[in-house]
Amino acid sequence: MNIGRDNFDEQRVEFFRDTTVALEAFKSDQLDWRYENVAKNWATAYDFPAVLDKRVVKEEFPVRSQGIMQGFVLNTRRAKFSDPRVRRAFNLALDFEEMNKQFFFGAYTRIGSFFEGTELASSGLPTGRELEILETVRGQVPPEVFTTAYKNPVNGNPEAVRTNLREATRLLREAGYEIRNQRLVNTKTGEPMTVEFLLEEPILERFALFYKPTLERLGIGVTVRTIDDAQFENRVRAFDFDIVIASWPESLSPGNEQQEYWGSRSADRPGSRNLIGIKNPAVDKLIERLVFANSREELVAATKALDRVLLWNNYIVPQWTYSKRRTARWDRFSHPDKLPEYGVDAFPTVWWWDAAKAAKTGGRQ
Repeated sequence: MNIGRDNFDEQRVEFFRDTTVALEAFKSDQLDWRYENVAKNWATAYDFPAVLDKRVVKEEFPVRSQGIMQGFVLNTRRAKFSDPRVRRAFNLALDFEEMNKQFFFGAYTRIGSFFEGTELASSGLPTGRELEILETVRGQVPPEVFTTAYKNPVNGNPEAVRTNLREATRLLREAGYEIRNQRLVNTKTGEPMTVEFLLEEPILERFALFYKPTLERLGIGVTVRTIDDAQFENRVRAFDFDIVIASWPESLSPGNEQQEYWGSRSADRPGSRNLIGIKNPAVDKLIERLVFANSREELVAATKALDRVLLWNNYIVPQWTYSKRRTARWDRFSHPDKLPEYGVDAFPTVWWWDAAKAAKTGGRQ
């Protein structure tokens, strides 16, 4: 069963604290293989001679083995985020389309599911087995679950931005907020709406700072704070934040981890992955249905039902994703004609050193 696998006698993994240094090390042939996570780099940084003369190969591999939810996490333990209308207003204020243009060279797509990129993602209106499962929680979920296909707001031009901000203002007014002296305040308490984006890496600041002016147009006071890893970890473990950026990778067969992600039992447990603070009986019931599914059909239907309920509660402002893994390598390796369907690039497991190719690249042999 291992024929063709593990073809290298020695592998060395280099870790870099600075991504710019890592890229320069690759360009100078100190590394054989590199994963590129920055869209700007992929579009602009690989124009050095070894790429142009094909000694370095850029290649993208489709990701079929997992889904993803990534976004701005709104801490529902804080009273200001307890109303789903407020959370939806924050989504309306995110101009992803302009961010995609400015930061990502138009490469990314907006995440529209907690299981984005898999067959488990909900779409359209619920039917069949999924609808049957949702009927068991009908009175405990937003009515839109049954009547409206979930979609993120679309911005990208001044008219769309104004339209979405008007809708956000309406929702905030319904949730008990109004503008006083150009500030959004709670009509019952008089408390201004202020939020802090808590970040652990300076590179993330550009996203929060881009988002900030639009939220301020709604009258929301915004601060962006970047702290060191230890402080960030401690504050997140204690759920001491307004908004953080987080992600949840999802397998093709979800199970007990969903309790840790979204279940009521994990909401108040320090260090849990339920960063949002979800305590929702309908979500708990759907997680149980998913965990104890007796067939693949039921698992898929229960997962789609859970996805739909999570989306329509507007627990998170979804960010973006890319359905392929970007790689760059010095052309010294070969692989089977057919790679594993769910193994992405499957490097280095089924690849091997190709001496003939290596001789043409120069440098290390």
